Amino acid sequence: MTHFTAQVSKDHYQAISYDTKDRWVSYWYQARAVMGYLPLHSGGPKQVLEIGPGNKTVGEALKKQGITVTTADIAEDLNPDVVSSVTDLPFPDNSFDGVLAAEVLEHLPFDDVPLALAEIRRVARRFAVVSLPHAGYVFSCEFKVPLMRRREFIRKLPFFWKKHAFNGEHYWELGTRGYSVARIKKMMADAGFAVRESQIHADDPSHCFFLLEKFAEK
Repeated sequence: MTHFTAQVSKDHYQAISYDTKDRWVSYWYQARAVMGYLPLHSGGPKQVLEIGPGNKTVGEALKKQGITVTTADIAEDLNPDVVSSVTDLPFPDNSFDGVLAAEVLEHLPFDDVPLALAEIRRVARRFAVVSLPHAGYVFSCEFKVPLMRRREFIRKLPFFWKKHAFNGEHYWELGTRGYSVARIKKMMADAGFAVRESQIHADDPSHCFFLLEKFAEK
């Protein structure tokens, strides 16, 4: 297992340039996925583990909905509840209703991702929400008709011909050569998850969201 150290300082998350409009949209999708915006858990979870909380925007939003949020990160200066890696979570099995890992797994060497997914599954009772950067060309549109829901259309051409090089933060990125959505979904299934949703949104096209349901133990 790789030994991990923090890649950026606390100042990275506090800079005004960090919270762009696109990032706020991503926060919204993260929170809504955990709270049951996707069809799986309409009742909503009570206890959630957030891995890689960043500036804790999403965690605070979940707390306002009455959810107990525990945070875990390798960066001690972010003041997480627990300092730990996603590959070695210091919690008993089935400790949380759900786990949120938003833009976390790409910070690991790809060979360590199966272990991270296994740990996420181990500590989750019901589900996990995972989001990953997704590289590619985007073709999208949105429209709104009065008295009807907003509609969106999106098509994405992944950069399947481009090889991703470690940039100091991301060891790999979804959509680049060798890292297809189908491959990561198979890894999630091999870890013991059913992939209930995988979505890219027109107003957040740079991320792919996965809603995972935990399989029952055999």
